Amino acid sequence: MSAHEVITIMSKLKSLHESLLKLSYEKTDLLKEGKIDAFQKLLVNENKHVQAVRQLEEKRVALTEQWFLQQGLAGHEHTVSEMLKTLEDGEEKDELNAIFENMVVTVAELKQQEQLNKDLLQQSLQFVELSLDMLQPTMKNMNYSDNQKFGNPAQNRSVFDSKA
Repeated sequence: MSAHEVITIMSKLKSLHESLLKLSYEKTDLLKEGKIDAFQKLLVNENKHVQAVRQLEEKRVALTEQWFLQQGLAGHEHTVSEMLKTLEDGEEKDELNAIFENMVVTVAELKQQEQLNKDLLQQSLQFVELSLDMLQPTMKNMNYSDNQKFGNPAQNRSVFDSKA
């Protein structure tokens, strides 16, 4: 078995990750604009992409394991980076290396973009909570002080005796 099948799967994975990155940028725009319905639709689409990535990743794992077994390299980790180390210089190695490096960059950018989206969501939730707190004041805020009506009568007495 040549590395061509792994290259094909890695190319598909790279394309899916690039598509996820585009979706992540769209998610950022929708969060900024506050378009919740469009955001929910985008999340459904994103979940489909993630499921496809999982399926392709399972195929990639199986193919790399098969490649290592056929090469007689059972003692190595069955990863693409290890595969690159053991492949002889040539067209397959160059192609796989280019796809692998491109995918690493895409995944790093995707991770950074998703962190931004997470931060935007947290800020939005904090704003909503603050707005709700302002609209629904608590009982403590309604009484102005802790001992206004139900306080200890001894605390309300003056130090001076007015009858003296």
